Amino acid sequence: MKKLSITSWAFLFNQEQPTNDFHALVHKLGHLGYQGIELGAFAPHPTLESHDTKEKRDKLRKMVVDHRLEFSAFAPDLWAQKLWSVDDAAPYLAEFEKNLAFADDLGIKTIRVDLVEPIAHVAQTGIEPMLLFDRCVAAFDQCAKLAAPRGINVAWEFDPGFPLNKPSEIVALVDTVRGLGNTNFGVLFDTCDAHLCAAVGAYHLGEKETLPGGALELLQQLNGKIKHVHLGDSDGSVQCDTSMHVPLGEGVLDFDQLIPELLTAGVPDDWWTVDLCFWPDVWSATADCRRFLDKLRHKYVA
Repeated sequence: MKKLSITSWAFLFNQEQPTNDFHALVHKLGHLGYQGIELGAFAPHPTLESHDTKEKRDKLRKMVVDHRLEFSAFAPDLWAQKLWSVDDAAPYLAEFEKNLAFADDLGIKTIRVDLVEPIAHVAQTGIEPMLLFDRCVAAFDQCAKLAAPRGINVAWEFDPGFPLNKPSEIVALVDTVRGLGNTNFGVLFDTCDAHLCAAVGAYHLGEKETLPGGALELLQQLNGKIKHVHLGDSDGSVQCDTSMHVPLGEGVLDFDQLIPELLTAGVPDDWWTVDLCFWPDVWSATADCRRFLDKLRHKYVA
């Protein structure tokens, strides 16, 4: 049976009244029938700084378990770092390694990464496409090799707001990093991001590159290379230069197509994580999304 989780940062970003109390968030999600929470290290939710000892991290882990939840994955805050616009990504890698230890202490087996620097910086820096690609490969190769001894998967979330957002670029990057012996590296397949990248062509540099089959076709191209799944609907719009994640069933995505394909994609965990990032009234949609996924679980998994 697939387990249902939801991202913690959705309750902070773009909310008129953010849910700052992490304990209250965990308590309410457990009450609503979720089995997991996806931790984003964004204050005032737990961070490396707020939980800087093993004792504090053990207490946090116990609090989540006591509410009959698990951590489905971890999204570190690396956005202050530079990944592809600099010759040396050592500061990024050092910060990643600290977050890796944090995830390990919490018993989390998947860590999310992205390209941290927005796609607008490509024009500002004038970086050549091949150099950008090679720097991302080198950094993610090191991330995967740091994570492997801890038994942690590295899941790259491609996103229209960051470079390498065309379908061919997405497939090429994951294939190249995995080709360096990193079987613990793959993509975080977010259905909303996949639609924006593969069907809409949002923020593509130069000529748009879309697929006739949109998100479904990209999913098929990434079969066997997916480490984690986020489920969000899409109306084709963007918010804050990234995908606007619409509540499930309220957008244009056909989950009766996507879910069967996801079930055969070789994803190594059992999580379906709802992502409502930037949806302005997240609590209004949280219970509805669980019910939507319960129906899909019953239809395709049970």
